[in-house]
Amino acid sequence: MTTEERIQKQKEVVEQIGRHFDKEGFQPIAGRILGLLLVMDKEKYTFDEIIEELQISKSSASNALRNLEIRGDIEYITLPGDRKRYFRFRKHHSGSIIEDIEKKLNNLRELSMAILQLKADPQSENAKYLIEMQHSLGVFLESIAQSKLKLQSDK
Repeated sequence: MTTEERIQKQKEVVEQIGRHFDKEGFQPIAGRILGLLLVMDKEKYTFDEIIEELQISKSSASNALRNLEIRGDIEYITLPGDRKRYFRFRKHHSGSIIEDIEKKLNNLRELSMAILQLKADPQSENAKYLIEMQHSLGVFLESIAQSKLKLQSDK
């Protein structure tokens, strides 16, 4: 694969990440910025470079960058003697990502348990669905717990 082909494929993945974020309820531009910072070989971009690379407006870029920074997905650095801010993908340790997923699954499990306790008919279709969901969440949570133990023992 030539360099040009690889860069074109990278840009396609950046667009895919933008669509993914759009489906998750986020700004597509935020997803594209995150994709740019994560996928491309260059790992830090100035504000102007982001605008130029993605062909987006300054206001859209500014809003998306602010939201990504608040969420903790990106950060900026400055270089000595250079007044520009360089944005880059904020790397999380894998443990924090797993903990975030585990927390969300636990919250969903607790919420489904609270709903189930309020059901007058524990055999209703919704109640059966909630029971099945709780079982699935339990399987996922047990798998996460085992994975965390394995990661700790491997250290």
